[in-house]
Amino acid sequence: MRVIAGEAKGRKLRSVPGPGTRPITDRAKLALFSILGNDVVGSRFLDLFAGTGQVGIEALSRGAQEAVFVEKGHRPLRVIRANLEATGLADRARVVRADVFSYLTVPPTEGFDYIYIAPPQYRGLWKRTLQMVDARPAWLAEDGWVIVQIHPREFEPLPLEHLHLFDRRRYGGVQFLFFAATPEAEAEAGES
Repeated sequence: MRVIAGEAKGRKLRSVPGPGTRPITDRAKLALFSILGNDVVGSRFLDLFAGTGQVGIEALSRGAQEAVFVEKGHRPLRVIRANLEATGLADRARVVRADVFSYLTVPPTEGFDYIYIAPPQYRGLWKRTLQMVDARPAWLAEDGWVIVQIHPREFEPLPLEHLHLFDRRRYGGVQFLFFAATPEAEAEAGES
């Protein structure tokens, strides 16, 4: 595992020992950040179920203004902090020890440009998390995206009120689902 591009390019990242996390492949990470492009520069990035922190770290390396890493496991938290120190990106990061579902019940002070959801597989956690974000649209900045990483077999359509699926991409055993605010939700936010 390594940082692919940006100020920490080439830096190796530690992994979490044991089977509890599922690191993203370099191929899938490269594809994801090719899609995001320069829009990641200056963005606020929320990495839920952060694991090793490598997706949020890649965002920081490519110029994100801030990344918040939410993780509840002791070992993953130690690895995230070590990876942030090793890459020199800790000054723009905030590591939050919390259960994602508890974290999402507290209203945010500011919405995020990108919310990345990559929970443990085959437990339906991605659906529950996405539905919580959908029920609390303040988590997402105007024109922001929610990105879900799942195994392709996990996909199923979800009824959502404020978000809509606008793209799906598959890279081997990784599938990304891209959600944005529905036009109706964007119009409501513009009126307030």
